[in-house]
Amino acid sequence: MKTIYLVAGARPNFMKIAPIVRAIQSHGQLAFKIIHTGQHYDREMNDVFFEELNIPEPDVFMSAGGGSHSQQTSKIMVAFEDLCLTKRPDAVLVVGDVNSTLACSIVSKKLNIPVAHVEAGLRSGDRTMPEEINRLVTDSISDWFFVTEPSGIAHLKREGKSDSEIHYVGHVMVDNLLFQAKKLANTDTSDYETNIFKMDHILHNKQYGVITLHRPSNVDNIEIMTRISKALKEIATELPLIFPVHPRTQN
Repeated sequence: MKTIYLVAGARPNFMKIAPIVRAIQSHGQLAFKIIHTGQHYDREMNDVFFEELNIPEPDVFMSAGGGSHSQQTSKIMVAFEDLCLTKRPDAVLVVGDVNSTLACSIVSKKLNIPVAHVEAGLRSGDRTMPEEINRLVTDSISDWFFVTEPSGIAHLKREGKSDSEIHYVGHVMVDNLLFQAKKLANTDTSDYETNIFKMDHILHNKQYGVITLHRPSNVDNIEIMTRISKALKEIATELPLIFPVHPRTQN
C-alpha cells in the first residue's frame, strides 16, 4: 500500500487535512502519516483540533517553528528532508500557503517525490505578503493541483498548468463545516446551562459575531490594532462579539 505524508504546520492546516484524513480512512486504499512541522505550536491551537475533528494525533512532530520566515522555512526543510530520507513516502500533500507548505514542497521535489497542493491557484496579487510567495512557488513545482474555486483554475492555466493536473474539488473547509454542523445537531444543549452567553444567545437564536485577528500587518502595528479595536467596540454596541484570541494577538 502506498503512503502519503499529510503536512500541517499551522492551525488552519489541521482543519484542512481533517476531511482528507477522514476520506482516506473511509476508502482504506492508501496509508498516510500526519506530519506536524511545529511551525505554530500552542496546546490550545493544536491538540484540541485532533479531538474535535476526529483525526489521529500527528505521527511526526518536528518542532521546527520559531524565528524569521527564512529561519523557520530552512528549519522545516532540514527536518523534513531528514524524515523523507529515513522513511520515503510515495507522495506528499501540502495545504494552504504557510511556510510549511513551501518548505515541504521544495524538499519533496528535490527528492523527486510527487507533490499535491490543496487550495492551489489562489492569488492575492500582493507579493509583499509572505503567503503569496509561498503560493506561487509551491504551485510552480507541484504535480497535482486541488482547486477550491474557479479563479484558481484560471490562474493555474495562465501559469501553464495542464487540464490533467488541475482538479476542481471544492473547499475542504466546507466539508469541515458540514461535519461540525452534524456534530452540533447531536449535541446535548443542556450543557449550555452553565454558560450565560450560550444560554442567552445560542439557545434563543440571538445573533452574535465572531472575531479572529492574527495577521502580522494588523496585530503587530499598534496604530492599526487600536483602530481595529475602536471599530469593534462600536460594532459590539449593536452586535455581541466573541473574540477567541490568537496567541500572536495576545502577546
